[in-house]
Amino acid sequence: MSATRRLDLYALVWRMPLLVWQGAFFVVPLLFMAAMSCWLVKNYRMEPALVFDNWSRMLGRGAFWDAYWLTLWRAVLAGIIASAIAFPAALILAFRMSESARRFALLCLIVPFFTSFLVRAYAWQVILAESGPVNAALGGLGLGPFQMLNSGFGAMVGYLTLVLPLVVIFQTWSLSAIDRSLIEAAGNLGAGPLRTLVSVIIPAAKTGLILGALFAFIMTFGDFVSPFYLGGSKPPTLTILIIDTTKSGQQWPRAAVVAIMMIVTLFAVATAALKAAYGRRG
Repeated sequence: MSATRRLDLYALVWRMPLLVWQGAFFVVPLLFMAAMSCWLVKNYRMEPALVFDNWSRMLGRGAFWDAYWLTLWRAVLAGIIASAIAFPAALILAFRMSESARRFALLCLIVPFFTSFLVRAYAWQVILAESGPVNAALGGLGLGPFQMLNSGFGAMVGYLTLVLPLVVIFQTWSLSAIDRSLIEAAGNLGAGPLRTLVSVIIPAAKTGLILGALFAFIMTFGDFVSPFYLGGSKPPTLTILIIDTTKSGQQWPRAAVVAIMMIVTLFAVATAALKAAYGRRG
């Protein structure tokens, strides 16, 4: 019993920094934001209170739900598109490249994160402009010019720029961990490439595939740069709605309502995704 207690104390000591960090920089701010959502704003100043007027006003507005469903739809779509684009690249990296070449490719995928995402968004503004190189190339084919900036397409380009390298990395790690004997056994049993992919490779790499899509969803759902600088901010997403709400009479409590709804949605989606990723097959 004493040995068990010492072991538990040892484990608790090593867990304390993480618990303190999460408590100080996540739980406490979250609780403060929840409390602030019940405050009132009078003469452009917040006053502590315990009323739910902000909740009824925000959740009763059609503009909020329009922004909510738009943000949710774009995040789901970005996760699907990023996963679909990343999967062929991850297959090549995992099964067709040597270990050294794979490490170099993964390093190249990490390099974009060395620069600010805002800088990359500004670069896309130049590329996607009506007088930019993309429209110039399409013009040479007798097409365009097309309105790519300040549109849903521009926002989606920004989303994919943000999440695609990360999704490729997740999928590559997951595919690289597959036992090659399973693939060989499928071939010996007469399974073709497509059948092996569907019946062996995808189920074996399920965890990495779902986690990659989950991270794409989370990062897209909370992104402000893409819909604002590339999407034109209209129609607004939830992140833009937060900014607009704070500018409208310093309504930070109502903005807190929007933020809490975002956090609740992310928790729900993450819980379902983790359950699907790590749950046992029936």
